[in-house]
Amino acid sequence: MMKDKPSLIGSSGDSMRESFGKEITKLAKIKKNVVLLDADINGGTGAHHFLKKYPSRFFQFGIAEQNMMSVASGMSTEGLIPVVTGFAVFLLRAFEQARLSIGYSNRNVKIVASHPGLDVGPDGGSAQCLEDLSAFRSIPNFVVLSPADQTEMEYAVKQMINHEGPVYMRTGRSPAKRVLKSKRFKKFKGQILREGHDLSIIACGVQVSRALEAAEMLSASNISARVVNMSTIKPIDKDLVVDCSKKTGCIVTSEDHSIYGGLGSAVSEVVSLNYPCRIVFNGVKDTFGESGEPDELAKKYGISSDGLVKDCLRALKNK
Repeated sequence: MMKDKPSLIGSSGDSMRESFGKEITKLAKIKKNVVLLDADINGGTGAHHFLKKYPSRFFQFGIAEQNMMSVASGMSTEGLIPVVTGFAVFLLRAFEQARLSIGYSNRNVKIVASHPGLDVGPDGGSAQCLEDLSAFRSIPNFVVLSPADQTEMEYAVKQMINHEGPVYMRTGRSPAKRVLKSKRFKKFKGQILREGHDLSIIACGVQVSRALEAAEMLSASNISARVVNMSTIKPIDKDLVVDCSKKTGCIVTSEDHSIYGGLGSAVSEVVSLNYPCRIVFNGVKDTFGESGEPDELAKKYGISSDGLVKDCLRALKNK
C-alpha cells in the first residue's frame, strides 16, 4: 500500500498516448531488444516518436491487428520485447490472437491501447472502447494497467517492459491533467492519494483526477472521502481494497469503462470474498457512447466529478 500526496488538480498537458510514445522511445535506448508494432495509426498512438528515432525497429502491419498480434508472439520467442500499439477498439479485433498466441503461450508481449472510453470524444460510439479492461482482464497471464496521468505513465512503461509476461495497458487520447507530484510507482500496488473515513473512491485512468475533484466537493458537505488510484486492474491490490472496506465501510469505484467486467468488478470480487461492504459502480452503464467532447460525454454518462459525487451520496445513503 502506498500513500502519495497529489498536487491540486493541475492543468492539462500531454495526452497519455504522447507520454507513452516519448517514454518508450527513451527506454529503447537502453533496452535494445524493444521493437514496436503498428497498425497504420502511429500518429494517433504516440508511436511516431519511436518511428522517428528507431525506424529499423519499427514494424508496420497496416490494418491487420490479428496478424500483428501473432507476429509479436513469434518475435518474443527470439528474445525481442514486442510492443503492439493500436486503438483499443481495433485491438479487440485480435482478441483471439491475444488470448491464444500471447496469453495461452505466456509470451513476453506488451499491448498498448490508445483511445479508450468516452475520452475518445468526437469519434463516437463505434470508436469508444468501453469493454477492453473486461476483455483483457479475463485472459490468464495478462497484467492490466490503466495509469492516472503522464507522470505515472512514464513509470508504468518502465514496469511494463521490465515485467516478464503479457501486459495490456491503456493510454488516452485527450490532454490529461497531472494529478501526481511524486514519480514513485510501485509495481502492481494502488496509491492512497487522499485520506478519508466516510467512504473510499477507487479510480483508474482519467477518472482519478475526477475522483480528487469529487472528494474536494464532498468535503464542502463535511464528507471525508479517501481517494485511491488503482492503476493496476490485474493483479489488483487486494490488501488495499480490503483496507478500504474495513476503514470506510463504503466503496465507490470509478472508471471510463463499462460497469461490467472492469475495475468495479475487480474490486467487488475482492470485497465479496474478504470483507463485504456497500459498493457502488461509477462508470458507463450498459450502453454505447456517442460523438461529443470528452467532458460533455462524461457529464451525460455520469462519470464527471458531479456524477461521481451523486454516486457517492447514493452510496452513503444506503451505507
